[in-house]
Amino acid sequence: MISENVKVNVLGKIGSKLYSAYTETPNGNKSVYCVSRRDLNEYFSGIVSAVAEFDGLDGERMIFTPPYEIFYEPELREVLSRLRNVRLKKITCLYEKSCGAIIFYKAKKNTKILLVKNSNGRYWSFPKGHVEKGENEQQTALREIKEETGLDVTIHDDFREVSEYCPFGKIRKRVVFFLAQAFTDNVKIQEEEIDSYIWVDLQQARKMCTYDNDLRIIEKAETAIHLLHS
Repeated sequence: MISENVKVNVLGKIGSKLYSAYTETPNGNKSVYCVSRRDLNEYFSGIVSAVAEFDGLDGERMIFTPPYEIFYEPELREVLSRLRNVRLKKITCLYEKSCGAIIFYKAKKNTKILLVKNSNGRYWSFPKGHVEKGENEQQTALREIKEETGLDVTIHDDFREVSEYCPFGKIRKRVVFFLAQAFTDNVKIQEEEIDSYIWVDLQQARKMCTYDNDLRIIEKAETAIHLLHS
């Protein structure tokens, strides 16, 4: 269902960026919502960008957007909160966005970076988390680092790397990584989110990280760290 392209019949605008609509199925018309930053025509080919459940409505409701527009969960939640007499209960989104950082700590002549393993994960990576309403990318990264590791860090503005992948088949995930410096290696993990952590040098990090995107970002981070301390 999610990510499918379907012809949508728009009934009318019911709020800012929000439209009432329906799709035609073999079992009759199915009510849906459309979300767009532009005015929609009566008919358009939309993509299922989310599937939502509402208190006050039976069953799931598909959320369509034009193929050229990307909506992440915070914005969809804000738009759907304007619906009258119903309340959003659960939403699964096609597009997910997280922000995090490669955190390095320099002690004497050794520079180490922090790897974490999520409670539901099998692989080592970097601290990160979903963007929340009203945050910019750096604010998300700083908040997630503090929540997951207890560290206060300084982000270096000239480093920003993007990793894009599909972790669950159809879900399209974008992760923005910054380079952040910690001034202590005293980590206090958020046990609900993080299973374990380790400080390692860059060579060891390459051995422990398995995804090509992570290895590429480690290479970029190594170059940036050398420039900072040259």
